[in-house]
Amino acid sequence: MRLPAEWEQQGFVQLTWPHEDTAWYALPQVLDCYVAVAKAITKHEPLLIVCRDKAECLSDMAARNWYPGANVRFIESPLNDTWARDHGAISVWGDNGEKCIEDFVFNGWGLKFGADLDNQITRHIFQAGAFQADVRYIDMRPFVLEGGSIDTDGAGTLMATSECLCSLNRNEYLSREQIEEKLKKAFGLRRILWLDHGGIAGDDTDSHVDILARFCSPDTIAYTACDNPADENYASLKAMEEQIHTFRTLDGQPYKLIPLPLPEPLYLDDYRLPASYANFLIVNGAVLMPGAGSPLDAKAAGQLQKAFPDRTVEIIDCRALLSGHGGLHCITMNYPLGW
Repeated sequence: MRLPAEWEQQGFVQLTWPHEDTAWYALPQVLDCYVAVAKAITKHEPLLIVCRDKAECLSDMAARNWYPGANVRFIESPLNDTWARDHGAISVWGDNGEKCIEDFVFNGWGLKFGADLDNQITRHIFQAGAFQADVRYIDMRPFVLEGGSIDTDGAGTLMATSECLCSLNRNEYLSREQIEEKLKKAFGLRRILWLDHGGIAGDDTDSHVDILARFCSPDTIAYTACDNPADENYASLKAMEEQIHTFRTLDGQPYKLIPLPLPEPLYLDDYRLPASYANFLIVNGAVLMPGAGSPLDAKAAGQLQKAFPDRTVEIIDCRALLSGHGGLHCITMNYPLGW
């Protein structure tokens, strides 16, 4: 197996559409953001929308003056919530070019939230024809894994946090070494870079790596940095930064490291929200970056432009998504070309 990098050519992106029974605060603003994200994606590649009811979804779009074209498909499915990165399938290439999707258990980030319907979405949309006929479905149960908890360079290296993958209520019956072996087998990995530090206040995923550190190329990592000792995130992010500086590429070279500023604190009442510029989405020809309505947005975009000189960096205001404790990468799942 080979787990492709996100910057490889993509066939489409999946969004799972919110509705009034999903656990979103300020749903109208969330739907505004979903439409903005959908419009941005469809400028670059096709879009699959998984929704409870297509007519309801189209009504949401029409109310926001967007009428999707032929490059948008819809599949109806029961759902609890809309975090496609975590309940979506993970795509892998077989040794002989086989196209596969691996369906892991999604249990609501360690049994924190109901996920009985979301756990069935991948199987449901596969059976409904979401993928091409030559794509193989692989059931990875009982292993629990969310897409936001892993990041890869596409060449055999995976980056993940030990806090998440080794947490209780996911795969606690396995040791870290056993988890590593299962990941290597599932994704054809040569090694795993474990982040043992790092976390952002307000995050309830047990430190998903996609809000902390991301591969931008086989030799480049962008990561969330904090230079304010008064910030509650300072100690954990500084320890993570120090560990990332010790990482080496497969040929023994230091990575090119690109620090991304930590967004200025945003709150819902007195609860700090887990804003992160590292939660960007790579699409064909562009990088979509979650904006936080701050002057730091432009600084972060400039840093990402260094990491992706051949792509445009587009900022989308994603503050509404933070009310659900997630961001732009969290609501999307990308699939390779040919899937």
